[in-house]
Amino acid sequence: MEEGGKSQDLTTHQGELSAGLHVLATPIGNARDVSLRALEALKNCTVIAAEDTRVTAKLLAIHGISRPLIAYNDHNGARERPRILARLAAGQKVVLVSDAGTPLVSDPGYKLVQAALQAGLPVHVLPGPSAVFAGFLPHRAGERQPALAELAGVCATLIFFESAQRLAESLAAMAACLGDRPAAVARELTKRYEEVRRGSLGELSAHYGAQGAPKGEVTIVVGPPPAAQPDWTRIDTALTQALAFMPVRAAADMIAALSDVPRKPVYARALEIRALEIKGDAKP
Repeated sequence: MEEGGKSQDLTTHQGELSAGLHVLATPIGNARDVSLRALEALKNCTVIAAEDTRVTAKLLAIHGISRPLIAYNDHNGARERPRILARLAAGQKVVLVSDAGTPLVSDPGYKLVQAALQAGLPVHVLPGPSAVFAGFLPHRAGERQPALAELAGVCATLIFFESAQRLAESLAAMAACLGDRPAAVARELTKRYEEVRRGSLGELSAHYGAQGAPKGEVTIVVGPPPAAQPDWTRIDTALTQALAFMPVRAAADMIAALSDVPRKPVYARALEIRALEIKGDAKP
């Protein structure tokens, strides 16, 4: 960001890329999902650092781009990082390709980005496909259950990657730990044989247990936990106590706020309680 909160344009009107490390997410599946900005960066960079140069070379060929490629991965990272940092220090424009989307969570690029930032070198991130996920679950059941237990209270959709061979077992573990939530199993997303099957976790576990492991890459999407039901016994008790010295509207407002429950049903309960109290007072 520039001073005053204005966004910094990383390219000139001619499409020239600014110096620094540019983190670029390649398509997760279909090669045509790449953005126009990503193509401009690939065309105008000094060099492309890729986890698998063969995969990146295919992407470049599809889009008619020819730029120098260097391999940067877990095997050569310790050797290549200083060389890439030297390029950046010399003012070069290095595109770091993050295969199959970002973020760089379990990716060799993480250490490079960290090293560049520590050295005070410019790092830019180009928006693109993002593999937002809870990650791969542990392989062993004894480790899988605690991992799921930590996620059980997250009030949001959960996204997992999983091996097709462990799919049925993982779905069953999710149903046991998270509850039988609605879910979807997607395979080969954005690719030719893309397929999505929806159902509860229990239903999906039974299906894949009977049908066997599907082919291809698998993503599991699990719905958020069901909303907790209000404790109306507790709310009624609180309303009865509040109505002893407060008007109906004020009591309903206060108890609704304290109970984190919508005001309308609480107000209706308060009216019912007040009506019963009046009837009770009217008895001989």
